[in-house]
Amino acid sequence: MNKPVSSFEPAQAAPLKVAVGKGLAARAAGPAYLVLVGISFSHFLNDTMQSLIASVYPILKENYALDFAQIGLITLAFQFTASLLQPVVGHFTDRKAQPFSLVIGMSSTFFGLLLLSVARQYTVILIAAALVGLGSAVFHPESARIARLASGGRYGFAQSVFQLGGSFGTSMGPVLAALIVVPFGQPSIAWFSSIAFVAILVLWRIGQWYKPQIAVRKVAPIDRHPEAPSGRRVGVALLVLVALLFSKQLYVSSLSSYYIFYLIDRFEVPTRTAQIYLFIFLAANAVGAFLGGPLGDRFGRRIVIWFSILGALPFTLALPYAGLHASAVLTVFIGLIISSTTSSIIVFAQELVPHRFGMISGVFFGVAFGIGGLGAAVLGKLADHTSIGFVYQVCAFLPAIGLLAAFLPKLPGDGR
Repeated sequence: MNKPVSSFEPAQAAPLKVAVGKGLAARAAGPAYLVLVGISFSHFLNDTMQSLIASVYPILKENYALDFAQIGLITLAFQFTASLLQPVVGHFTDRKAQPFSLVIGMSSTFFGLLLLSVARQYTVILIAAALVGLGSAVFHPESARIARLASGGRYGFAQSVFQLGGSFGTSMGPVLAALIVVPFGQPSIAWFSSIAFVAILVLWRIGQWYKPQIAVRKVAPIDRHPEAPSGRRVGVALLVLVALLFSKQLYVSSLSSYYIFYLIDRFEVPTRTAQIYLFIFLAANAVGAFLGGPLGDRFGRRIVIWFSILGALPFTLALPYAGLHASAVLTVFIGLIISSTTSSIIVFAQELVPHRFGMISGVFFGVAFGIGGLGAAVLGKLADHTSIGFVYQVCAFLPAIGLLAAFLPKLPGDGR
């Protein structure tokens, strides 16, 4: 089959017969930078639209007299949809890759935003959030696989480039909400559907690059490395990684969903100012997400995972007792440190279970979304019965779960 000419086509990408030869050629060719930039940019657009939902919570809360538990359920509708479907999508695409599935997923996000802009009932708001979550479920597993295919063997770097786009997209939501949605109201959410349209065009081009790669993915199984962990240790390691992701994602969810309300309640700042403070945290989160992958490639992923979870603990413990400006400084350190673990956790999990990259990516992205959704709902209920300040006192201890990283096995080639 002749490959179509594409601006995303890597110069040295030739069909290879076996997995080992394919991996060696990819390392020699280096990363396909145009593909990585394209998939990262798509991730940026995707997560910009997703983060918009949490950023407009104050508007929805005021317009429809919602309590914190109902706000948490909106997050649950959005993130739980993605949590349920991402592993399913990843498993399906492991068996039968769909080069243009990303376009279909982004179309779901497109319609979800349009519906959210005209929703006048709480049930319709939940449906709109679920549609955006469905788009996320389709996007993340397959785009993570494309990032790995384009990595040239630099898996942590490629995953970080991919995560960087998503993290910056997440950080843009509060800013765009403050500049556009707050002044112009809920109908202005429809304007962001144009972002989804741009993402659809980019993902169509990436699908054209990806389609010929599918023909060479039916490769011989990789021989088991003599120093690889046993099946039992792999199972334990996957559970540990899930627990570590739980501690990281639940804490980040507590900030992304309720930090605005915390600042308004404790320091009596206006909504727009609180959204800017949230942007500061999310921007630091994005920078940390990018740094984690290359650091994992250089020093080993176990070390990065250790540092990223436990290293944030002193700062999370101090946050509930800090003043307004000190809170901003602390959230910068928290974002930089705690977000650097995401790429290392995902690549570590992928290397534990070779040839199941889509399913593993789906499971871990899905767990991240599911934890965020369930955690937001539970924390919202806790805030209704206690206070927002108490929620952050409880969440401050979550990074201590990082001690479980002691149970992670040493993988061949890791820890160099």
